[in-house]
Amino acid sequence: MTQPPAPVGRHVLADLEDVDAELLDDVDGLRVALADALTGAGATVRQLVAEAFAPQGVTVVALLAESHASVHTWPEHGRALVDVFTCGDAADPHRAVALLVGALGATLREVRTEPRGGEPDRVVEPISPGLTRTWEIGRVHHRESTDFQDVLIADTAHGVTLFCDDERQSAESTQLIYHEALFVPAALSARRRERVLVIGSSEGVVSELAIACGATLVDHIDIDDAAVRACAAHLPYGYTPQALAAAERGDGPVRVHYADGLKWVRGDGPRYDVIVVDLPDERPDDPGNQLNRLYERDFLDDCADRLTGGGVVVSQAGCATAWRDTTLRAAWDGFHDVFDEVRYVGSDEHEWSFLIGGADLAALDRPGGVSAPGVWGAMLMWSGPLGAAVPPEGRSRAGCSDVEGGRLGRRGARGRGAGRLARVGPGEGAGTGAPRPLRRDGRLLHRGPPGADPDR
Repeated sequence: MTQPPAPVGRHVLADLEDVDAELLDDVDGLRVALADALTGAGATVRQLVAEAFAPQGVTVVALLAESHASVHTWPEHGRALVDVFTCGDAADPHRAVALLVGALGATLREVRTEPRGGEPDRVVEPISPGLTRTWEIGRVHHRESTDFQDVLIADTAHGVTLFCDDERQSAESTQLIYHEALFVPAALSARRRERVLVIGSSEGVVSELAIACGATLVDHIDIDDAAVRACAAHLPYGYTPQALAAAERGDGPVRVHYADGLKWVRGDGPRYDVIVVDLPDERPDDPGNQLNRLYERDFLDDCADRLTGGGVVVSQAGCATAWRDTTLRAAWDGFHDVFDEVRYVGSDEHEWSFLIGGADLAALDRPGGVSAPGVWGAMLMWSGPLGAAVPPEGRSRAGCSDVEGGRLGRRGARGRGAGRLARVGPGEGAGTGAPRPLRRDGRLLHRGPPGADPDR
């Protein structure tokens, strides 16, 4: 006997702004726009009811075979509130909202998704052939299929978490450890760090770290404007919506450009002290994926040509785990083909690996710099607080990871007292450095090992 369909659906609630007032007061136009958006998203429209209000404003309600949808407008404010609820898999409510946004020429101010009925939502993340990791999902803050990827921002056991194409990219409780491991050792390896280029890294945390390390200009390049704006709107770290809007205008030291990173570095153009490449892993199982272009030798060559003297390129390079190291092995070969010197950095935030390349990497045991006594084989494990590692001449006024006006975020379980930049040698575990206690306004930000704390 065939089981009846389960009462399971997705309810998407969206807030649209910057819409022309005449469009928002056009009953017939709104009926057509909503019906076309729903049909384009796979829904079946059974009935449409519309009502115009005096002196202005319109409500349109659509009865669907899959459930319902509605639009409520405030022309005097240029805003509309939209909800689309669909049961089953035939219709995509996120696609319907996206099509309506396009039809009205609107800006998506906020969108959230509420799962209705059924079992708790889950994300099954591919790890390697035959192995997956399952994330239990709480509240869905944002879900969208952009022109480049499927973006999900939702609550997990690690706090608010960003997924792209079902792969976890960052999480509230641990993201700062990841981003510091990506940027800070690279900044210390460069002769200067005034001019920084960031390719990818949609959250915006690396841009804030660069400013904290003394950068006066950060060009942030990302091909997916929808993902960057979703991160600013819904993640509790990285760009705020206001900071992103300023960066989009070029108002301040951070400038956001929605462009192809591959084309940005090709040919003549500005030179940078640090170039950061922060992308999801390459997709060998999907040869046509645009990400793969940025893991090729030609891209690294172009990045190297854009460096100032003593500049460095750092890239997310996959994972060092033996059964998942395809990206790292390829990146390792590529970096050694292009750069005279290569430095490996690992982070205990996850299994992440990073590679730093340049013509002449700066030593990391300089006075006032990293507290580790030396680096064996240029292999580093990083989980340290920014302020303990950045040389005094490179610090911003903040002097630590709490950048004024930004949202670098909180560290999570390891805490500020667990930071270290350590050397790893044959037969050794991770050796600990001895960063001095770091204070600001009398508040202890980083305690360091017991012997380093004058209060003990």
